[in-house]
Amino acid sequence: MEPILLHIKNLKRPVFTTHELAAVSGKSSSNVTQSLNVLAKNRIITKIFRGIWADAGSEKVSPYAVVPFLLPRQRAYVSFLSALHLHGMIGQIPQVVMLATCAHTKTIRTAAGVFELHQIAPRLFNGFVWYRGTGSFLIAEPEKALVDSIYLSTRKKKQFTYFPELYFDKNFDFKKATRWVERIPDRKIRASASDRLKRLKGLKGLSLSVI
Repeated sequence: MEPILLHIKNLKRPVFTTHELAAVSGKSSSNVTQSLNVLAKNRIITKIFRGIWADAGSEKVSPYAVVPFLLPRQRAYVSFLSALHLHGMIGQIPQVVMLATCAHTKTIRTAAGVFELHQIAPRLFNGFVWYRGTGSFLIAEPEKALVDSIYLSTRKKKQFTYFPELYFDKNFDFKKATRWVERIPDRKIRASASDRLKRLKGLKGLSLSVI
């Protein structure tokens, strides 16, 4: 077995990066990249994105497993419609994985899926946890995912003007959501978001919710 392949096996997870393999192997990034390209050519591993790879022997890599590696110098967490779906608040499966970040808004296309990164205010960059305690990726709590969506909808993001069918269970805490709205730094956006959250609270119990 090639030394670099042994290091990959020792990581014991399907997704890994050139940088971490260089660190554990003691080789330069260029040498590691060359070895990884050979492994990819032989279909032992798969290139997901620049500097991100996956074990080709694993089942289809979930795009969520790639999230922690997309921004090596920034943090990002799953939010907006993607998080609402994972929390069971909407049934419709988003076609892209939506992430919140303090970095610039952009779209990243990878072999594992398409990711939309949306910039939010630094004061709002919180309210996330490890998904089901697994440590695999960060996800907004239900209340924060809703407020993140409302926050973007006030900034002329048309895709957040309407929600698909939106369901609130008994554990959804509108008071917690309100506290997040109060942290929005821009006064006009904060007032608009507060109004829209109140409208959603009034629609609780209905199948279709509009903001």
